[in-house]
Amino acid sequence: MSSIGFDPEEIRMLANILTETGLTEIEIAEKDSRIRVVRAPPQVLAQTAPLAAPPAAAVDAPAPAPAADDASHPGAVKSPMVGVVYLASEPGAAPYVTVGQTVTAGQTLLLIEAMKTYNQIKAPKAGTVARILVNAGAPVEYGEVLMVLE
Repeated sequence: MSSIGFDPEEIRMLANILTETGLTEIEIAEKDSRIRVVRAPPQVLAQTAPLAAPPAAAVDAPAPAPAADDASHPGAVKSPMVGVVYLASEPGAAPYVTVGQTVTAGQTLLLIEAMKTYNQIKAPKAGTVARILVNAGAPVEYGEVLMVLE
């Protein structure tokens, strides 16, 4: 390790910085040496589990029928973009909202990641969360109903 110019403690420190900051890679160069530490982004892990869930939900025949009703509901919150939905600020954190929760106009309901940018989707009006129609880590389309406020 001494020929590299970095000791194992420095590498552990860099790995800890990645974990603490949520970064996916960090590189440091000193004179003729450099070190790069990379880890898989947490959203990759979050995406794989929810993508397995929709086929199980697709087995239920009544699921598509309420979706058509939700699109015309006056409290429907629709996706303003194509991306990946996240119901919490980070993996393991409490969700922004839950079914039955009262929300105020402008309150953050969820995040949509598009092109490595996290976009807050805010409540268009005050109300109560009646239904959450998306799973964390699931891809969403423009205009897709994300949740319904009563």
